[in-house]
Amino acid sequence: MERLNVALVVDNEAFGGAEVYVRRLLRCLPSWVAPSLVVGEPLAGAFPEHVPKQIVATAVRSVWAPQVENALRALSPDVVHVNLADAGSNLAAVQAAESVAPTVATLHRVGGAPQSSAVWDCYRRLAGALAPSRIVEARLRDLGTPAERVTRIRPGVDIPAEPVEPSDRTPVVIGAIGGATGLDLLTAVATLRRRGRAVRVLVAGDGRDLAERARGLPVRFLGRLRDVSAFLRGLDVFCLPSRRDTLSLAVLEAMAHGVPCVTTAVGEVVDELAGAAMIVPPGDGPALAAALDRVSTDVALRRKLAHAAREKAEQDFDVRRMASETADALAAAHNLSSSAR
Repeated sequence: MERLNVALVVDNEAFGGAEVYVRRLLRCLPSWVAPSLVVGEPLAGAFPEHVPKQIVATAVRSVWAPQVENALRALSPDVVHVNLADAGSNLAAVQAAESVAPTVATLHRVGGAPQSSAVWDCYRRLAGALAPSRIVEARLRDLGTPAERVTRIRPGVDIPAEPVEPSDRTPVVIGAIGGATGLDLLTAVATLRRRGRAVRVLVAGDGRDLAERARGLPVRFLGRLRDVSAFLRGLDVFCLPSRRDTLSLAVLEAMAHGVPCVTTAVGEVVDELAGAAMIVPPGDGPALAAALDRVSTDVALRRKLAHAAREKAEQDFDVRRMASETADALAAAHNLSSSAR
């Protein structure tokens, strides 16, 4: 494969899932891709030192991005990849990239851009657009990207060499992520407690708003994790009762570790994870409690779910597959633009 110089643009003010995606790409892109980075100053330290960087002022929600454009011209890439946290916040960076080289964008969330001629023109000019889900794929088309230039690439996570060994210990350890969905989890845990179930719950992330409501429950709040893998390896079950239309990377990471998962039927969860996780309706407290009750008291079920989760992650959500498909899409966009000249 011919060498491809790719400049990746990260134009955001805070580190989140979209930036995790870029960091994983930088680590796993095939050897024929030569990456460089244009990154806003607040996030410059979050990416590998060995990757050539141009550090600029963020252009989030700006009408133009001259520093981004100048940085890209200095790198002289064959193709530019712009990481879109949502559909509207990074339009200035996309427009700057389009003035320099064929531009491909990955959109992570569907909201954030009203229909307008400026938005339509920006997305229509993209040499390619990458979508982690069918919902995002449809949104990109609605924004003006020609359908033939939109490629769906499933998200990717690291697959540990050895999965978690299922355990029959008591109490069963349930892991979760803090935030708004934690209220659904606490209600379910209270139900399990009334039933006399032996469970212990570890909540990672920001659980400050939940601490008072968790008083008297077997729940411990861990705060921000330094080692996600170590957290997952200490669990018997992972639970994420999301109410948003998303396929959570947290669930996929738990599955990759071979941890049985309980989650909710939002977005493409049913299409993607049916048979590999226990799935309940979003916002249905009794159904969530019943699922956690069943999985916490049935060792054979946990073993079955653990095996199915690991197998599904290996088959569809390996980060190396995601990076390879992304590299191929970037090369295709570059070749299409070169042939059109």
